[in-house]
Amino acid sequence: MPKLKTNKSAAKRFKKTAKGGFKRGYAHHRHILTKKSTKRKRQLRGTVMVHDTDTDRIRQMMPYV
Repeated sequence: MPKLKTNKSAAKRFKKTAKGGFKRGYAHHRHILTKKSTKRKRQLRGTVMVHDTDTDRIRQMMPYV
């Protein structure tokens, strides 16, 4: 059976946790930040866990992580 390719865009966006889940960053925090409030920008910092329903899809895109 041939090797599977890792989806490189997914590999850049998600990191695997020790328990096997995936964490991700928030969207809407890259540009056009002047019109967004300070509270909104502050709450977009950091990471959050990927929802359970999407974890299988991400695992399929990154088979060797």
